[in-house]
Amino acid sequence: MKLNKPKHSLLRNGGYAVEGFIDIVKNETSFKWQLLMLLVFGIVAWVLPIKFSESSILFLSLFLPILAEVANSAIERVVDLVTSDYHILAKQAKDAGATLVLLSLIVTSMVWIFTLIIAFN
Repeated sequence: MKLNKPKHSLLRNGGYAVEGFIDIVKNETSFKWQLLMLLVFGIVAWVLPIKFSESSILFLSLFLPILAEVANSAIERVVDLVTSDYHILAKQAKDAGATLVLLSLIVTSMVWIFTLIIAFN
């Protein structure tokens, strides 16, 4: 059985990644909000009067929700591909993806709170 897998090409694979990014930006409102959060809080992280290492921690933590949102979008698309009917397992898979996003936002918030407490203490 031949798998649906094209020959490896770094350039082609990079193109697939760009296509996926563009698709998510076009079709996922929550991803747009995550990007806006990255932009706004990213600027805040770099203009705060704190050490470079602390700004770096704050900035890098903003990518957790972005990564979680990409994974959640992938889960939702696979579930939608498999079934358009209501099924408890489909709901649980989508809910798990949403939980991933929520947890990433909680962790990012905790990183910001603890880093800023340390920075301004």
